[in-house]
Amino acid sequence: MAAGGVALSGAGPAAPGNTPEGLAAALRRRRRLARLALFWEGAWPRAWPVLGVLGLFLVIALLDLPQHLPGLLHILFLLAAGGLFGWVSWRAFRGFRLPDEAGAERRLERMSGLRHRPLAALSDRPTGDDPAALALWEVHRQRAAAQIRRLRIGTPRPGLPARDPRALRAAVGLAVLAALVVAGAEAPERLRRAFTPAFAGPAPTPPLKLEAWVTPPAYTGAAPVFLDPAGGAATVPAGSKLQLSVSGGHGGAPDLVMDAAVTPFRALDAASFTAEAMLEHGGRLAVRRGGGELAHWALTVQADAPPTIAFAEPPGRAPRGLGTRLPWRAEDDWGLASVRAELHLKARPAAPPLLLDLPLPGGNAKQARGAATPDLSAHPWAGLEVQVRLLAKDGAGQEGASDSAPLTLPERSFNHPVAKRLIALRRNLSLAPEQRAPARQELDAIAAAPEAFEHDTGTYLALRSARSRLIMDRRAEAVPEVQQLLWEVALALEEGRDGRTLRALQQAREALREALEQAEQNQAGDPNDPKTQEQRTELEKRIQELRDAIRQHLEALAEKLQRENAEAIPFDPQNRLMDQKEMERKTRRMEEAAREGRMEDAKKELAELEEMLKALEEGRAQRAETPQRQQRRERGQQQMGVVQDMVKRQSEMLDRSHQRSEGAERERAARERQQRLNQQLFRPPQDPSQPGQPGEQAQRDSQAQGEGQGERDQDGRRQRALRRALGELMQQFGDLTGEVPEGLGRADQAMREAQEQLRGGGDARDAQQRALKALQEGGRQMAQSMQRQFGMGQDGEEGDPQDMAGENQPGGNGQDQAQGQGEGRDPLGRRSRDVNGTADNGADTRVPEEAEMLRTRKLQEELRKRGAERERPAEELDYIDRLLRRF
Repeated sequence: MAAGGVALSGAGPAAPGNTPEGLAAALRRRRRLARLALFWEGAWPRAWPVLGVLGLFLVIALLDLPQHLPGLLHILFLLAAGGLFGWVSWRAFRGFRLPDEAGAERRLERMSGLRHRPLAALSDRPTGDDPAALALWEVHRQRAAAQIRRLRIGTPRPGLPARDPRALRAAVGLAVLAALVVAGAEAPERLRRAFTPAFAGPAPTPPLKLEAWVTPPAYTGAAPVFLDPAGGAATVPAGSKLQLSVSGGHGGAPDLVMDAAVTPFRALDAASFTAEAMLEHGGRLAVRRGGGELAHWALTVQADAPPTIAFAEPPGRAPRGLGTRLPWRAEDDWGLASVRAELHLKARPAAPPLLLDLPLPGGNAKQARGAATPDLSAHPWAGLEVQVRLLAKDGAGQEGASDSAPLTLPERSFNHPVAKRLIALRRNLSLAPEQRAPARQELDAIAAAPEAFEHDTGTYLALRSARSRLIMDRRAEAVPEVQQLLWEVALALEEGRDGRTLRALQQAREALREALEQAEQNQAGDPNDPKTQEQRTELEKRIQELRDAIRQHLEALAEKLQRENAEAIPFDPQNRLMDQKEMERKTRRMEEAAREGRMEDAKKELAELEEMLKALEEGRAQRAETPQRQQRRERGQQQMGVVQDMVKRQSEMLDRSHQRSEGAERERAARERQQRLNQQLFRPPQDPSQPGQPGEQAQRDSQAQGEGQGERDQDGRRQRALRRALGELMQQFGDLTGEVPEGLGRADQAMREAQEQLRGGGDARDAQQRALKALQEGGRQMAQSMQRQFGMGQDGEEGDPQDMAGENQPGGNGQDQAQGQGEGRDPLGRRSRDVNGTADNGADTRVPEEAEMLRTRKLQEELRKRGAERERPAEELDYIDRLLRRF
């Protein structure tokens, strides 16, 4: 007992929360929560079948299904639903008891893991009054109270998934939610109707719903306009379609009233009606029903204005080629549908016009402009004056026209005498198609002198055919057909047989390339598919056409070479036979690859064949050149190379002048800084022997000036020598071509001024810059002169005009900034070409052709093959690896 007394005394006073009142309040709260948890665990598994029946009834009611039942069946449905609800409720809650405090205490002890029922100790008391027993009992109570603080209620676990393993409760909940969405704002009314059988009459009419919208024409691209059911105003395009829909309400079919016109609605069912109308003009629009007006709108219809089109500039000949430039600008309120040009022959205004479709920018543009350049040089009206006007059409079919403008169609020039006569005859037929007799007489005169067209049988037969058509065929279409025949004959005479065969060869190559691409796209298909077999047949046909075109072109080239070089170079048929055999072998391999489905190999063979044709054409041109002409061409190439060297030397002298000028500026600035520093640090008079004295400074300045003058004198002598070489070059080029480029003369004058300024100690940079530009211009003029006289190419040939700028363009020491990146270069430093008077920046970049890529691929394959042979020496393998390594 003593020990017990010490323990009690050591416990000290009880905390407020440990008082009997505090313990009783905490225990009451936990008992209440435990009873709620027990109630939920017992009630929820019993309640869900009841709620499920209630949910099914709500779904049926919200879908308004009871209203479709007769009154008696409706009552039976309500009775069945009520009976089912009562029976399920009785069965579910039968034997259910509310949890008591003892059960709550047992849950608390069970969830807290307490043993020996410590909560009962708080309400028990000892039977005796022994102080020691009472003290011991008090210690026991305090320990039980400490355990009460750790009581846990636990989460309720009703165990519903065990009773509803298929989760039907979730399906019922989703069905109720969907029914609410379907019912919408009518949900309360539908629930009321579910409990009200319809004995008194028919089901109530659903509420009135009016919808109206306007759909603009498709060509406008405008979105539909929805009209407010309460009425209002709107602006819509002309030709729009009005659509209205009325559902619910009562009063029969409504009417659409537009001004004074009344259009009844069309019935869709007993309570839904619709109407449509086209809006061509504005006004008041109303919907009437049962003598009353449901809604009205004030519609404004925007009329579609016709498009406008005009010439942006006067039409004329294109700057290049034989095209006709037709600049135009047009606009429309909803977008342009098409633009075309209409040409009328001025000499025959009543003749059918020539119509040309002009390209339009995409996107249904409301404002557009462009400049079409159609090539009409092959048209019978070429060389004649016409009146041209532009026509624009919008999506509604309205058309706008521009004012007429005079224009003379460009025509191709012909040098062959018979071709000139045929073109003149063709032009006369355009001016007076009814004058067939003079045309027939002219054809007879041409055919009577066959030596004028080298006794060519094809030409003679074509002339006789044209004559016969003019006599026998009295149709109006016969004259254009004869004009087309005369054009083909004139073109054949002008270009020769090799020109015709070359065009046919190019067309055959393009057709074969397209066929190969189509076959390659469908290569993964079934080989036995009829479509695949048809493609292979078409491919073999294209290969045969290419073979025939190659043979005819080689024969034409051989005839022309033999005819032109009969005296200068003997014709060797063996070379032609070798070329033809090799090309025949290529086409045969191509055909085998196509037949076996190896389209990649077929394309490789075609690329090699094109390379052979290109080499054959170049070799023919070289063989056709006489030795004298070739010698003069080589001399011209040498002289153009001399000009390139002069450009390089002049550029180097200009760079030295810039370096001297910049060095002098830096030296002058350094002297000025040194003088200011001396004035700040050495204000007292200085010893003449010390550095920085004015006498010594003047001596250094004089020495530097002497060195600079020596460099100027040396550059002056170089400039004089360069000018003397330029004079000799001008004389030699004049002897060769009979003309001296003006640019070289200006370069000579600028070099003389630079020489004088260098000799006098002045600034020669401006004169040297002008000399450099003049040299470049003179080089381009030399290249153009050589092109005219000797037919030298302008891609890769020595003396190429674009190379006159040289690789040593001034600008290494700030010259680029001072001179706009130098003559002949763009702001990115790329050399620019000047071909036919137009600049093509970056044209010095050459894209490899397919044959070159094929050769490169073969080289790489050979290198990889050798690199795989590891028995080769290590040095050789290392070299091959470096060649194959990508940068």
